[in-house]
Amino acid sequence: MAKNEKLVVGIDIGTYAIKVCQLQKNGSRYKLIAAGSGIVPPEAVEDGVLQDPKAVKTVLASLLKNLKIKDNQVGISVSGHSVIVKKINLERMEDEELKKYVADEASQYIPFDIDDVYLDFQRLPARNPDSERDDILLVAAKKEVVNEYLSLLAEMKLKTMLVDVDGFALSNAWLTNSLHEANAMLVDIGASKMNINILAQGVSVLARDVMMGSEQLTSRIAVDLDLDYDEAEKIKLGVKVLTEGVGKVEAIFSKICSQWVAEIKKAADLYGSNHAKQPLQGIVISGGGAKVDGLVDLIMQETQIPTQIFNPFERIDVDLKKMDRQYLEAIAPEMAIATGLAIRPAII
Repeated sequence: MAKNEKLVVGIDIGTYAIKVCQLQKNGSRYKLIAAGSGIVPPEAVEDGVLQDPKAVKTVLASLLKNLKIKDNQVGISVSGHSVIVKKINLERMEDEELKKYVADEASQYIPFDIDDVYLDFQRLPARNPDSERDDILLVAAKKEVVNEYLSLLAEMKLKTMLVDVDGFALSNAWLTNSLHEANAMLVDIGASKMNINILAQGVSVLARDVMMGSEQLTSRIAVDLDLDYDEAEKIKLGVKVLTEGVGKVEAIFSKICSQWVAEIKKAADLYGSNHAKQPLQGIVISGGGAKVDGLVDLIMQETQIPTQIFNPFERIDVDLKKMDRQYLEAIAPEMAIATGLAIRPAII
């Protein structure tokens, strides 16, 4: 990458909030220029699909204005049921032959009409150099869903330079900003979905979306304790200490967080069965759900794998005269995907 290369503005549009990150590249280092989030109205985005583009546009426009971001080259990511990520194993072939094969034969691997999706693929590094076969990571995203995002951004005079997948943006942030484990499970827990991406020697080998998230906890606490949403959110994050209903909240946490951990264990077991010689060295959690009180300890207890919360700004230069340290620490876990997008160069 060239020195001082221009980067895209990373925009992560989630069910609960829109997160925006802007970085500047100086040689081999990155500097944080702007970062922040804005809450979207309920049901404006569901399962990664825009339901109320006008409301989302209003929040995003306000966020970009407040952050004083004037650059119009942006990158976004998608996830949910409209996106399929699948690893396939094929006989080794040249790049042009592989490109033609994917275009002609992808329909047998994708449960959508092939004419209705955008397709992309990547050849993964060979696990066995002597093998005559290659692992190929195949990605398909519904055109209808992607085009809705592109139209919204175009209406705002923003140029979409790239469309990524949440899990890959997450791994990009981790690999660029971390000096930690090569074999790691990255888990981003959003309001309504959990993105899991497992890296072996720095390469994505398993990526999946699980439709459950931290909003489950907030809603259940609010209903069972007859509280408003904001109060329930504070209880979830451990900001508010209860004097009554402690048993009910503990039962809610136990049930819902156990479901999250079960999905994490399932992914870890699947990885372990295929990569016995490359055991997972760590689990890294991000997203708003990463801030749930006691979650890190629960995951470590159940998986026996070291677990940590990901701070995507860990190795990024920050001017603390212009940015508040406490604010950045508070929003860091939920900024992982936006940061992974913001690292990407603004080239077509």
